[in-house]
Amino acid sequence: MRATIIKVSAIFLLILSLISVPSSAKQALINGKYRIIKSAVVTATAYNSMVGQTDSTPWTTAAGTRCREGVIAANHLPIGTKVMIEGFPNRIFVVEDRMNKRYKKRIDIWFRLYSDALRFGRRTIKYHVLETV
Repeated sequence: MRATIIKVSAIFLLILSLISVPSSAKQALINGKYRIIKSAVVTATAYNSMVGQTDSTPWTTAAGTRCREGVIAANHLPIGTKVMIEGFPNRIFVVEDRMNKRYKKRIDIWFRLYSDALRFGRRTIKYHVLETV
């Protein structure tokens, strides 16, 4: 009888924990190294290192690094912030660049090819700010 009560209690607690835990917390660790600390929805655009899309140093980010896959520009997040963007599975992006001051809540994703940047265009995305565990 006592063993049955303990089993039922354990099952009840397990079900309760699965129901009450938000979905973002269910995936507590991403790649075993990161935890989601904030999520938001913003407009995302795409750019590459062509003259006319950047300043006078098209291959150098605001952080002083070279443009490459995984670099994003965002004025509302600190340089060095790691971000996961829905629609890009298993990719971690890093804020290393800035945009024109008029863009307050926007993310600009760097693409190597101009055609890929055009294909991405402008869309609404959900992103997750990550913290190293």
